[in-house]
This record gives sequence, structure tokens and C-alpha cells, in this order.
Amino acid sequence: MRILFTSPPAAGHFFPMIPTAQALRAAGHEILFAGSKPLEQLLATGFPVVEIGDGRSLREAFQEAFGTEARYARPDMTQDQILDMAATGFAVASRSTVDGLLATARDWGADLLVHDACQPSAALVAAKLEIPSVIQNFGVSSGHDMIARTTPHFADLYEAHGVAGPAAATALNIVPASLGGDPDGLRMRYQPYNGGGVLPADLLRRGDRPRVAVTLGTVVAQVDGVEAIARLVDAAAAVDAEFLIAVGDADLGTLGTLPANVRQLPWVPLAELLSTSDAVVHHGGSGSTLTALQAGLPQLLLPQGADNFAVAEALTKAGAALSSASAEVDTPLLTRLLTDPSLRAGAARLRDENDALPTPAALVPALEALVTR
Repeated sequence: MRILFTSPPAAGHFFPMIPTAQALRAAGHEILFAGSKPLEQLLATGFPVVEIGDGRSLREAFQEAFGTEARYARPDMTQDQILDMAATGFAVASRSTVDGLLATARDWGADLLVHDACQPSAALVAAKLEIPSVIQNFGVSSGHDMIARTTPHFADLYEAHGVAGPAAATALNIVPASLGGDPDGLRMRYQPYNGGGVLPADLLRRGDRPRVAVTLGTVVAQVDGVEAIARLVDAAAAVDAEFLIAVGDADLGTLGTLPANVRQLPWVPLAELLSTSDAVVHHGGSGSTLTALQAGLPQLLLPQGADNFAVAEALTKAGAALSSASAEVDTPLLTRLLTDPSLRAGAARLRDENDALPTPAALVPALEALVTR
């Protein structure tokens, strides 16, 4: 079969697709990605890529949608308001991909379209060509819900293409049922793909004292800087642990002189970093959350925007994480993250739930059946 993947040009959206695509390719199927600029991280996955879109970045599309400089943190909005705002921005970004995605799927002869929920052009194309489609969810949120939020922004395009509405799609969840997703969808074990990077040799083994990984994912630091972890860095000085700040090439100058037990890292694949860590602090992004879940680590979430607040609610309810406003992080909170046995037990339960789900390879027959039936 020929299977076409597409998502917005953001690692948090296409990274979760890579294990699915790898499993399908290993089973003998042809894989093609349709992506928009920037393409560097997508090209590094080793899959062939067709460029779609008008060359604008997501940030530029969001600026066009709202007429203001894009920012990630939204402390003044509810989770529902944030998701509506995201739907508007992603719809603006996706409009320019419709023609290219349609031509790619038609000319290549795609048998199955696997897409991110924030790429509404895919739902239109699947309906137009009458090919089966899969919404690959990237976290705890419902993919069907996001498609419903973006569809009104595509009403004119559906009309222009003579299509009544989005294609009926199968949701593919990568979280245990206890955390959410789409209840009627398929479920698959989360296996992290974090891209390449050089892991410092001393991080291949555990340190002499507890180790806490700190990350802001792939977007927050680029858009908002590192203010979200400023209070954490100050509080970390009094904790008997090593704190590893994994924010790529972000400028930490605004944080002042780092305490002796706080160390900045270059871009490091998160799964490998967490394999010798004892806990993790992050913004609540789905990739960071699920990679920590897969590692069985207690988490401290500092929600900023996107789906972070929904993620924080799900993880704290499961007893595997703490949640705090960035400005309220203190030494006792960080100490609890490392010493509370209930958090570690909750994290172990979620890891076991994830491990009990089918691997991407084991789920291949279910995906094949969407086409053959």
C-alpha cells in the first residue's frame, strides 16, 4: 500500500507519527510525507518528503490569523479558549496546503492518509478523494474534537471542492485510556521519537546524586524565551540534585549565573536523557509528557499554553505528576518531586499501562484493514 502522512511543520505534531510510519515501512508499505517549511527536522527522519504550502512558517500564519506577534504562554485563557485559538491559527496555516496535498495524494495514488488533527486540509482531501484516513493523535486531546474546531474555518473550501464535510476518520491514540484521547479510536503504545542529537557521554550512566531533566520542548523557548523556568533555577540551588536544562540553543542569559548544580545541555534526544534521570520538569507538552511517561518518571508540569493545561489535569489526576505555575515553583516542591513515593508509584502505573498497549508493529494489521475493507 501507499500511505501518505501529513502534519503541520512542528516537531510536536510529526514526531509522534514517525514510529507509526517506521512500522508500516518495515511491513513493506510505501511511505511518503507531505510537509511544509521548515523541512529540516522532517527530512532528518529519513522518509521521502513532498513540499506543500506557500512557504510561510507556522509563526507567520498565526501572526496573520491574529494580527499580533505570536506567543505561546496563555495564562489568561481557559483551555477551551486556547484550543479554539489554536484551531483558528492552524486552519489559516493549513489553507495553503490544500492544493498541494490534494495533488500529492491523487498523483501518487495514496491508499491511506494519516494526518495530524491540526492539519484540516487532510480531512478535506480524504473526503474529496474518498480514501480512508487516520487522525494520529499526539497526546491526551481528542483529534476528532480539533477537526470539529477547524472545520468551520474551511467551510468555503469544502464548498469549492464540492465536499459536504470532513471525511469519516479513525483516530489513533498514543496514550492509555486513563489519560484520554478518542474513546472509539485505536490505541497504540507510545514509543518516543525525539530526533537525533549528541548525548554527552557522562549521561549514559546515573550520576552520584539524583538527576532532574528540565525541558521546554521545541517551541516555548523559541517563542517566549526561558522565563518559564527562571524561578525553578533559583529554587534548584537548595536541592540536593543535579538539574539538566535541555532547551537546545536557547539563551539562558536572562537567568543570570546558574547555580553550581544546574547545567545547560545542547539539543539532546529526550528519551535517552530521561533513561538516566530521576524526574523531569517541563511545560506540559505532549511529547515531553509521553516520553517521561514511557520512562516511568515523576513529572512536574508548568503549563504555559496549547494543550498543556489538559495534559497537567490528566497527569495529576493519575497521580503521576505535580503541576504548578512557573512563578510558584519553590525548593519544597522540587524536593517533593524527587522524594514522594506516591508520585513514583503513579508514574510506574502509567508506564505499565503504556507498555500493555500494542506496539506500532503490532497495530499494522489494524491499519491495513482500514484499506482492505
